Amino acid sequence: MKAARSTAALSLLLLIAGLLAGCAVPADAERPAAAAPSVSAAPSITAAPADPTDAAWAQLMTPMNEQAVALLSLAGQRAGDPRVRRWAAGLRTAQNGELDRLRPLLARMGLPDTNVHEGHEMPGMVTERVLEQARAVEGRAFDHLLTARIRDHLRQSAQVSRSETESGTRSDAKRLATALVTARKAELAELDLLPDPSGSAG
Repeated sequence: MKAARSTAALSLLLLIAGLLAGCAVPADAERPAAAAPSVSAAPSITAAPADPTDAAWAQLMTPMNEQAVALLSLAGQRAGDPRVRRWAAGLRTAQNGELDRLRPLLARMGLPDTNVHEGHEMPGMVTERVLEQARAVEGRAFDHLLTARIRDHLRQSAQVSRSETESGTRSDAKRLATALVTARKAELAELDLLPDPSGSAG
């Protein structure tokens, strides 16, 4: 059992390391402002040392959600289909709710609430380049870009979180990862119900 757990933990770390190995660092990369969490203040919590597997997951999921929120926030003004606008607003609320749990988790691990992946172009992460593209289009072209990039985000964050449920050691991190995997399944199903704008994107 111990050997199996060690192998699973190593697999998650290797997965994240593999994502980092494929990162490109564009010269003009900037981190968009993160949406303010709905919880104004977190209670003071004594930090416990972070397990490398749990820490790697939390430090990846936090910026992934922050970047997704930045893209979803554009839908209110740029989406062409009202159904896409409503879907984006609901998902943005859910992503911010996850951030309200991820940030205190980082604090409990004694880790800073900073983007250790800033400037990296990672699978599933919305980049500044994508945000620039999103700001330059509207209507069905925006809908196509939004749904395609958010689908990537949901799938990748589900994959990494699934690995955390199998490899992590902290109960609070694994509970959150389990909740996130469940949420992603429902969110992807809801995304599949949206009209496909790909034929009209330009």
